Amino acid sequence: MYPPELVAPMKAELADVGFNQLFTAEEVDAALKQEGTTLVVINSVCGCAAGSMRPGVKLSLESDKLPTHLNTAFAGVDGSAVERARQYMLPYPPSSPSIALFKDGKLVHMIERHHIEGRTAQMIADNLKAAYSEFC
Repeated sequence: MYPPELVAPMKAELADVGFNQLFTAEEVDAALKQEGTTLVVINSVCGCAAGSMRPGVKLSLESDKLPTHLNTAFAGVDGSAVERARQYMLPYPPSSPSIALFKDGKLVHMIERHHIEGRTAQMIADNLKAAYSEFC
């Protein structure tokens, strides 16, 4: 577990642009029972989260089509929420950071850590925008 004061600025990067923070398994269940499209970002302290994932997610919000709901949980902090979100992301293995798009509770698009590492924020944003265009 990371100290809350260490991750607060990293959490704020997504919360400040409209992401709902998920802290418990029950909150994840409720988020994914909502109709429409739901983006779930598993946030992380790693360099690829800071350098490309969070900036890419924020850039992706500059799109004509957007997910209905924006949610995030932080690996190493929001343990039960991350664990439950990963159950919904099966058959993909646990990955931090990662980004999942759900439509009516069903996984329709997944970006794993190995799709984030070595990519630019713009590449991640373009990937997400294409998914939004298709599913939102």
